[in-house]
Amino acid sequence: MTARIYCPTKNAMQSGMKNAHKWILEYIAEKGQSLDPLMGWSSSSDMDGQISLRFASKAEAVSYAKRNAIAYEVTEPKVRKIKLKAYADVFAYRG
Repeated sequence: MTARIYCPTKNAMQSGMKNAHKWILEYIAEKGQSLDPLMGWSSSSDMDGQISLRFASKAEAVSYAKRNAIAYEVTEPKVRKIKLKAYADVFAYRG
């Protein structure tokens, strides 16, 4: 079973980057989800898909995967380009 190590993106409702530097290790589902005929809920027989471990750094997550002989793949986060603006630029006329 393969695990995915990634840094989650920040919520669209957030302006700060407080919790955006944590790394998550979660297993990639081997089987797809099935639909329950009675209730219509989606279910899966793969219990490892429910496991999600949080780490403070990428190195900790990778060392955990190596220690426990878990095959893993690391997804690097995209780098944000910050455009510095003055507050007056919000009201500037660009005609």
